[in-house]
Amino acid sequence: MKRKICIIGSGSWGAALAIHIANMGHSVKLWSFSQEEADLINNEHKCKFLPMATMPKSIKCTTDIEEAVVGSDMILHVTPSKFTRDTVKKYKDFVENQPIILCSKGFEADTLYTLEDVVREEMPNAKLGVLTGPSHAEEVSLGIPTAIVIASQSLDVQYSVQDTLMNENLRVYTSSDVKGAELGGALKNIIAFCAGIIAELKLGDNTFAALITRGLSEISRLGVAMGGNHNTFYGLSGLGDLIVTCLSEHSRNRRAGRCIGRGLSVEETKKEVGMTIESIDNIEVAYKLSQKYNIEMPIVNTVYDVLYNGLEPREAVTKLMTRDKKCE
Repeated sequence: MKRKICIIGSGSWGAALAIHIANMGHSVKLWSFSQEEADLINNEHKCKFLPMATMPKSIKCTTDIEEAVVGSDMILHVTPSKFTRDTVKKYKDFVENQPIILCSKGFEADTLYTLEDVVREEMPNAKLGVLTGPSHAEEVSLGIPTAIVIASQSLDVQYSVQDTLMNENLRVYTSSDVKGAELGGALKNIIAFCAGIIAELKLGDNTFAALITRGLSEISRLGVAMGGNHNTFYGLSGLGDLIVTCLSEHSRNRRAGRCIGRGLSVEETKKEVGMTIESIDNIEVAYKLSQKYNIEMPIVNTVYDVLYNGLEPREAVTKLMTRDKKCE
């Protein structure tokens, strides 16, 4: 069944989802905060963040959020995490009964909320889901085979998203562990940032393996303490997303880590990457959450010191390697 899909956010992931969904024959309205981006999509059928991809002509991009939302069967919310609440406030009065699927990964810094918590506070009766997993926008936009997860407490939402998005290029699994799926996607960005530092320091495969393994251990400890299921962190939304983000040059979080590794400041890093860097925005949140839940997270604590307390990246590696002896 063909559906009318509203996508809130015209960045790389929002545009990639729009391409995939339009190619499946669904109707797509894409909301952008920028008239320049909307004009580029509507007139030249291009997204500046996806230079290799072509936007189907059937995609309509608008800066009128009411126009995008009204009459849709499903809303995919794909804005940076720090803009989630303000954006939801702009369109919540136009939502009827259609599900809202959160496709962003991160936290709200002031409250330490996950994005599902943010939207639930603004719209207590909304039907919500979280779409996550190892899915670089660049590859999804080109139809490269990808597997992701839709997590929701509602079976209807799970099956609706699965039916709408799944084809031979995009395999969609279902889950009821919303908290675990969200936390895996949000926290892995921090480990990917560390992977970028390691790459810039020209350390080896052994170091990457140690980072990914011990990073996953930290993610799962905090995630379970916050209500996630342990097994979720070893699935697509946890380990899968962690691997692809840590090892790929597509990852803006890894690229940001490389910038810090070669001595750039946070502001210089943001300027060079040119897109939202969720890891930088969320390292302080993860640090505070580890304290709130009394969870040992040495990698998170150390990268926090790199960003905010002047710790040199190479010294950070030594600090982690010379911690007290432990049992795995």
